Amino acid sequence: MGSSVKAQKQQLREYIWALMESSGVAKFPLPCKGRIPNFIGAEAAADKLRQLPEWKEAKVVFVCPDSPQQKVRENALLDDKILVMASPRLKHGFILVLPHHVKGKERLASTIRGAFKFGTPTINIPKPEIIVEGSVAVDLQGRRLGKGHGYGDFEILFLRRRFGYIPVATTVHDLQVVENVPSGKTDQNVSIIVTPTRVIRVKH
Repeated sequence: MGSSVKAQKQQLREYIWALMESSGVAKFPLPCKGRIPNFIGAEAAADKLRQLPEWKEAKVVFVCPDSPQQKVRENALLDDKILVMASPRLKHGFILVLPHHVKGKERLASTIRGAFKFGTPTINIPKPEIIVEGSVAVDLQGRRLGKGHGYGDFEILFLRRRFGYIPVATTVHDLQVVENVPSGKTDQNVSIIVTPTRVIRVKH
């Protein structure tokens, strides 16, 4: 990746982090700099995602471990779906959480601490029918910007190489949908963008 693209990406990250804090939409954990920013409306976006056919038909869902996707993970367990969660920085591979093991404790099990308590760290996972990632920013072409470590791109690429094409959704605040996200060769695109107010299907 050219240094100019890398610099443009970091500039966009800094802009989004500052914008979300100054607009009052960023929420705990704060500051959001260096993170996939949590936001007011994350639960509404998760519930909007829950209405999509890709979600309803999925028996296995893969969700990143970031804060704004906690409600997505909780919804998966409430909807009797097998939850595959990446462990933070992939230090422990993936965590498999079975819904019948966490009845009545779905909220706790959807946190990182709860997933480790109720789930099983493993690399042998069933095929997810949808992938849900967090983003710092995303554009209408589906180009996604993470926090800069490359884990989200690696997760998508790993799962698609292993299982074939899987749709990728991201839940973000409307402020995170931008005109253009700089992109490099290893960056993985999303196919569905869900905000608290709308669902955007990317035209590939």
